[in-house]
Amino acid sequence: MTAPLLHATLTLLTGNVLANALPLLLGPALTRLYAPDAFGQYALLWAVATNLGVIACARYEFALPLEKTAHGAALLMALCARLLLLVTAASTLVALALAWHQGMALAWLLPAGVLAIGTAQWLSLWVTRAQRFALLSTARLVQQGGGATLQVLLGLLKAGPLGLLLGPIAGCLCAAWLLARPAPRGGWRRMWRQPPARLKAMAARHRDFPLYNTPHAFIGALQDTLTLLLIAAWAGDAAAGLWALALRYLKAPATLLGGALSQALYPQLLQARTADAARALVRRSMLALTALAAPLAAVLLLWGPDLFTWFFGAAWGDAGGLARALALYIGLHFIASPLSVVTLAWRAQPWALRLSLVGQLVFFAGLGLGLYHGGLVGAAWGVSAAMAAYFLYYFRALAHWSDVPHESLA
Repeated sequence: MTAPLLHATLTLLTGNVLANALPLLLGPALTRLYAPDAFGQYALLWAVATNLGVIACARYEFALPLEKTAHGAALLMALCARLLLLVTAASTLVALALAWHQGMALAWLLPAGVLAIGTAQWLSLWVTRAQRFALLSTARLVQQGGGATLQVLLGLLKAGPLGLLLGPIAGCLCAAWLLARPAPRGGWRRMWRQPPARLKAMAARHRDFPLYNTPHAFIGALQDTLTLLLIAAWAGDAAAGLWALALRYLKAPATLLGGALSQALYPQLLQARTADAARALVRRSMLALTALAAPLAAVLLLWGPDLFTWFFGAAWGDAGGLARALALYIGLHFIASPLSVVTLAWRAQPWALRLSLVGQLVFFAGLGLGLYHGGLVGAAWGVSAAMAAYFLYYFRALAHWSDVPHESLA
């Protein structure tokens, strides 16, 4: 890694460690305050909210680091704000459908979840553009740590799935409040007064983001939603809760380090002076991530069941079997997660979208065959086996990418 990238990554990593330490440390309390079926209900509704929240701004927020002028960034901010409100309003229809057809009593919270997730992500990119990584770390601490703390407090009050949902919603909204300063040049009021013609021109300028990155992000988030729906239909809410808990904690290292590296890597790739320098930066990041992922996967393979039973309690022992079976998938996902910004910087979003569609088919093929032949643990082994070839192809393609665009270079 270059010195600026290392410094930015360490700054974000410090905040990420603190932000994720509380949820991880509070995990045993949460699993003793909430039953697996409560986790299943929460995980499914939160997955739907995430599915909509990550695309609430049509991914235009990811174009913010590309805008070099304050005026251009303010226009993008105005565009994102309008789209966010539109998607939040539309999510009420999804909430009504879930309440009517699926009998989800807590579906009324869906729009609040969409608004919270979308706002936090939008403003995170606003702060990333300014490379204010210390503020970003603080906001993440509030979002993750504060949300988990509230879940525990509400669990003590026997709030059930409602408590699990209110925690992360409140955490996202509090983080967004921190990230909202400083306002775009001219203030928030001026941002709302941007002429429609200028907003349309800005939308057209960055049309690749809604055309390619939005479906890519939606499909990626849809994976979690459909997985939980399939498992709940096959084996019930408790099984969905076990799967959700296992993935939540197994993906925590990728969220911890991967999120920090990706947010630092994105502007560094945009500032790379040559295509060779950009590729070298990606390869060094990939090697560093592999060195960290290998021991993580080994620990899960050797001691996954024992660790989960000891940490979360006997009622969650079956989640440890899932951890062992998912070890290979988790290790490869750990490497791949931070590299998602590479195709954004290199304007390779059409390719990334096509590959993502293939990846979804591979994932669900492994999941479905595993469920059919081996139940819940079989599904986990199926996902690991199926996704290994997919991730290896993805890594090789990025390491040898031949078409780094000139506009992504300084």
